[in-house]
Amino acid sequence: MGSADIRHIQSELRRVVDAVRSTNPLAPSITNTVTIQFVANAQLAVGGSAAMVYMPDEAEAMARAAHAFYINFGTIEPVYEQTLPRVMTLMHQSRIPFVIDPVGIGTGELRMRLLKAAGNNKPAIVRGNASEIIALAQLWGIGGTQHAVVRGVDTTQSVDEARHAANSIARFTGGAVAVSGPVDYVTDGRIGVRSYGGSEFQRFVTGSGCSLGGVMEVYLTKSNPLIAALAGTNVYNWAAAKAQEQSSGSGSFSVHFVDNLYQATPEDVARVPMDIEAVEGEEIEGDAVG
Repeated sequence: MGSADIRHIQSELRRVVDAVRSTNPLAPSITNTVTIQFVANAQLAVGGSAAMVYMPDEAEAMARAAHAFYINFGTIEPVYEQTLPRVMTLMHQSRIPFVIDPVGIGTGELRMRLLKAAGNNKPAIVRGNASEIIALAQLWGIGGTQHAVVRGVDTTQSVDEARHAANSIARFTGGAVAVSGPVDYVTDGRIGVRSYGGSEFQRFVTGSGCSLGGVMEVYLTKSNPLIAALAGTNVYNWAAAKAQEQSSGSGSFSVHFVDNLYQATPEDVARVPMDIEAVEGEEIEGDAVG
């Protein structure tokens, strides 16, 4: 793609980061109980207003009050069998965009049923590691013959291996997919972006991935799925790289990382190194989720 396309994306990144800082948008979440505080702190640091819910009526009320929503599947409570279908159906019918993180995919019957239902409701952004994205495409029947190898919450496959699954999911949902790894890949099925930066310390901090989905949701209140997913990815890559320079280990890294999220400017987010390309020659395989 040309320099004009890159400049347009950078301009949109600046705009959404500034818009969030200026308006403090409500960003409700149903998230992993292991990482609730980290998710909320990250959302607050980039300029959002965090709200953590789990009961069906509370989730529906928050979804109606907000312009986006975040659902993380990392820890599944029995009440989620009521909460998640209700809130996802509401958001789909009301055209409220939402983000999902398919943490733990492949583990547990309830989690798998709920993740399959998410496909019927077309999330605006899906964020996960490579194995999770491949597994989700397989669950939704759009992954072709590729199979995921998931080990707990860790990936055993590379970001490049998940590229086809990511593009297939994005085309199926009409939204965007962000695959996290040493070099992150963000796509809407037409444009693919590789974002550089980050830190080796991120894999030693519980919640670094879960909170990223929450930050993408904050940006989704003010932008389209591709720009929102890329803004979240870029601000994390910038903040993590800077925090690594300031830290002596994973504990101090966590503190510096949140500080840097807070300090990141629109220009910082727009200037993260990126490769941008047109996605060509890929078709969705399989049937829509039933």
